[in-house]
Amino acid sequence: MNSPGFLPNQVKVGQTGMPLKDFREEHDSLGPVAVPTTAWHGAQTQRAAEHFTIGGGRLPDDFIASIARIKKHAASVNMELGLISADDAAAIGSAAEAVIAGELSDAFILDIFQSGSGTNTHMNVNEVIATRANEMLTGEKHTRSPVHPNDHVNRCQSSNDVFPSAIRITASLRIVSRLLPSLDDLRQSLLWKASEFSSIQKIGRTHLQDAVVMTLGDEFSGYARQAELSIKRLEGIQKRLLELPLGGTAVGNGVNAHADFAPRVIERLAEDTGLAFREAADHFEAQACRDTEVETMGVMKTIAVSLSKIANDIRWLASGPRCGIGEINLPPVVPGSSIMPGKVNPVICEAVIQAAAQVAGNDAAVTHGGAGGYFEINLMQPLIAANLLSSIGYLSESASLLSRRCVQGITANRKTCIGNVEKSLALATGLVPHIGYDRAAGIAHKAYELDISIEEAALREKVMDPEALKKALYGNKSG
Repeated sequence: MNSPGFLPNQVKVGQTGMPLKDFREEHDSLGPVAVPTTAWHGAQTQRAAEHFTIGGGRLPDDFIASIARIKKHAASVNMELGLISADDAAAIGSAAEAVIAGELSDAFILDIFQSGSGTNTHMNVNEVIATRANEMLTGEKHTRSPVHPNDHVNRCQSSNDVFPSAIRITASLRIVSRLLPSLDDLRQSLLWKASEFSSIQKIGRTHLQDAVVMTLGDEFSGYARQAELSIKRLEGIQKRLLELPLGGTAVGNGVNAHADFAPRVIERLAEDTGLAFREAADHFEAQACRDTEVETMGVMKTIAVSLSKIANDIRWLASGPRCGIGEINLPPVVPGSSIMPGKVNPVICEAVIQAAAQVAGNDAAVTHGGAGGYFEINLMQPLIAANLLSSIGYLSESASLLSRRCVQGITANRKTCIGNVEKSLALATGLVPHIGYDRAAGIAHKAYELDISIEEAALREKVMDPEALKKALYGNKSG
């Protein structure tokens, strides 16, 4: 009996308006499907493409490449275990390498919003590799013979262990190759500025009001520490992210998989990538839930919050140039206004803040996705993959952009910093240990009423000798 969800005759040769000669007939368990003759995919992908049309987004190329990495090493291991022929293994390996190299990127056509297990994208990869392998073996595009997408390309595997393994492989590679270097670049840029600005006194601010004296270098050292802690947070989740569910097949018990399959494939994935991937400690946990991905996404949200704080502070410190805080100057990037000549805006900071907001939104999606685990499988894995991976990309680019196009070009407006210190009523705080809180508050009120500096008000009150007063107000630096 035909499936009520999709009848085989729903996809007919020529129904898209293309001539009959432009199609080939492929088959799956539901029957025949017309597939464009130039396509690398087969019947299952064609059916999925007809049905899943919600968002138009695609899972990224490096995620597809991660699935292909699994297929490449699976083929060689399956050959060694006597499960597929040497010729089939060689063809599958070559086809997988083409996918990894991005030579067939147009063949991966499916929407992000699809089967919650990611089966459709997984089969898209299986079919493309099988078709490419068959072309190498026979000279013609056929999806199921002599290399079969399920029997050969997918031997000892399931969507339920391959797809989550690909999420972790791709996330780990992105973190190591992109995000960590970008954050370290930002950290070093901020440390450089902290050192450069270490002697420049300025007024601190709490509640957007004047606070006590600090240095501009102190402020930037705080930002550098945020970047450093972001790196440490990433390092903290790597150990769990490197555990791969591969080998659990359908529900975690490894049905239809050779006992030596997963350890051997994972060992080769580790050698291939340079990352210490290892088999999951418990396959039932590794397949039934995506807690580690939720944790990783939480780290991404935390990093986004850090970058947003840094970017917001920097744009406020640079506000002006004449009617704002104006304690630092940002490198000009692009003209800022279509109507106001000469206006230059803190656009790098604004771009980073927007990206951080998107990552926070992605975190909400991944949180809901992580809660979409029912019994032995999570059913929101494409959503998790798309949002987690895009977040790693956003943060990588944001940290790099903030470092190279903004922080490295920041200069200090020393005159403004010193002037703000001299004007601030919060300098009265330095008098408290010497004359007490109440008397210091009186000095502050008097300075405010007379529109004079704290130093001048204190001199008028003769609360301390001039040299001791300067030391109390400005520390060992006279400003």
